[in-house]
Amino acid sequence: MKITNKIPCLILLLASAAGAEAVRFDVEVHEDVLGGRSWGLAGPYERLAGRIHFEVDPQNSANRIIRDIGYAPLNAEGRVEFSADFYLLKPKDIEAGNGTVFLDVMNRGRKRILRYFNATAATNDPRTEADFGDGFLMRHGFTLLYVGWQFDVPEQADLMRAHVPVATDGGEPIEGLVRSDFVVRQPAFDHSLGDRGHIPYAVVDPEDPRNILTVRDAPAGERTVIPRDAWQFGRLEDGRMVADPTRVYLSSGFEPGRIYEAVFVSQDPPIAGLGLAAMRDAVSQLKYGGADALGIPAGSIERAIGFGDSQAGRYLRHYVHDGFNSDEEQRKVFDGLIPHTGSNARGSFNHRFAQPSRAVDASYHYPGDQFPFSDVMQADPVTGAEDSLLARVSPETTPKIFYTNTSTEYWRLPTALIHTTVDGQTDVPPADTSRIYFFAGTQHVPAAFPANRTDGLRVGNHNDYTWFLRSLLLRLDAWVKDGALPPDSRYPQVADGTLVELEALEFPEIPQVRRPADVSRAYRLDYGPEFETLGIIANEPPEGDTPFPFLVPQVDETGNELAGLRSPELAVPLATHAGWNPYSPIASQGSYIPLSRNRSEREAAGDSRLSVEERYTSREQYLGFVADEAMGLIENGYLLDSDLRAILQNAGLHWDYVVRE
Repeated sequence: MKITNKIPCLILLLASAAGAEAVRFDVEVHEDVLGGRSWGLAGPYERLAGRIHFEVDPQNSANRIIRDIGYAPLNAEGRVEFSADFYLLKPKDIEAGNGTVFLDVMNRGRKRILRYFNATAATNDPRTEADFGDGFLMRHGFTLLYVGWQFDVPEQADLMRAHVPVATDGGEPIEGLVRSDFVVRQPAFDHSLGDRGHIPYAVVDPEDPRNILTVRDAPAGERTVIPRDAWQFGRLEDGRMVADPTRVYLSSGFEPGRIYEAVFVSQDPPIAGLGLAAMRDAVSQLKYGGADALGIPAGSIERAIGFGDSQAGRYLRHYVHDGFNSDEEQRKVFDGLIPHTGSNARGSFNHRFAQPSRAVDASYHYPGDQFPFSDVMQADPVTGAEDSLLARVSPETTPKIFYTNTSTEYWRLPTALIHTTVDGQTDVPPADTSRIYFFAGTQHVPAAFPANRTDGLRVGNHNDYTWFLRSLLLRLDAWVKDGALPPDSRYPQVADGTLVELEALEFPEIPQVRRPADVSRAYRLDYGPEFETLGIIANEPPEGDTPFPFLVPQVDETGNELAGLRSPELAVPLATHAGWNPYSPIASQGSYIPLSRNRSEREAAGDSRLSVEERYTSREQYLGFVADEAMGLIENGYLLDSDLRAILQNAGLHWDYVVRE
């Protein structure tokens, strides 16, 4: 592999591993982090940012898995060119680091790993002391790499993207169907055809009879076709409709809470799978060839671990399933992966007219919720299909994987299918190279404390699982480095009754609280005869109504989940912490329902849960119980002893909040 660094006019050509694609690093930013502050043994860090330019051979087996790679434009050498934004935080003396590059699979172009591992708020441009939190990742010497992979992120400052070519048929445009559904919260007359501000596909011919707009009142509800003369492709401007191929306008206005769905013909699909190749090839370059232009000599990066949350967690599951963890020379790329809150799903990451931002629950039946779900070979009893998440990965290139999920994932999607048979009747352990960790009593991203309410009926769930992630990252790094086995998997199971059907959930009687009566079901969907083989969707919306089973974690008498990794504050409860929130369009929010302070309050309210006074004699006793639980988790490798003080401090604040006079 050859790389060059452009600073700004000087181009340096450096030889590396022969036979791979060429890469050019254009470095636009190179500066010290926090004025050269030292981070323990790792020393000072530096920040580099710019763009990586790639070339891949479309005939190489590692690239033939990229959908529509055969329709990509070629350069004079017969290769496909594309590029991606990059951002790097590394020890100035790379040899002072721990030898591991830790890649953040950014969620919709946003940087996330400092928020999850450095005990700080999320930021897309970490510059200040606060942005780096307690410096956990730096103190442990990780090199942090961010590589843009999504082609359609919003045009906003500090968001990172991949820059990929569009597919054409011999230079002629390729057309196809695109689907866009949306729900408005306030009355509106027009809406983007894209998702969450992302760059939308444009309609080719507004008068094409294949363009259609429907409305329904539930994801599985019957669609009603809206007459063609009642809507247009356009936007409301100064009180009148103006033509716009990227928006849809309804003359009577869109009603809040209803699901509108536009299906239309578009053209020029970006080759989305090149975003997967960008991440693969950037990491492979640093591992096997280094990058002198970035201050990373060959051999200084020994291991690679990838982390992604939610959409990015699904992306990592997709990355493994499609076989991307083998580079052009059939070498292992990532040694370890943490697909966090990726549930049982994949996503719109490697097919024609992909929409990577679309979720697979609230967005209703976009690709990603299809079989297979677990990393062991299974057969779907309905379709007869046989597959596994690791079926396309050789033993030599199989990464160690930690699947981590919160309670919310079990309520949003059939996450239990990652560790049960497809019929939901029997437990299935993960592969020997994987672990499954369920963070009991948590929501998708922990809410702010003491109160955080958005659109749900209940205050958000603040139960913090990031303490678990910190310890698990170090355990994963030790596993791939030295073969030290990580802690055992912890998740609910059918056999011991901690994983049950929705109707069997034994949720306690709590005044004005009812657990959801229905959930976002996943179905076996047919996108057309060429979807699995060529990535072409012919059926929009997809066909099929056979659901997969839906199982949820069982709870105790307080309403807190029994199995999984129970934080000290969950095991020694002051509240019920749930992964769901009634009547919440924001499906990722959970519920925080504090206990009554004493028996009289509890009985007056009709609350079946024991009060704080009935459980604990004092604040000191409560904190003692929390410390005991934390010490057990530390002993078993799930928490770090260095985090005990902060965990106890947070528990004390929680006590003061609940027992306040």
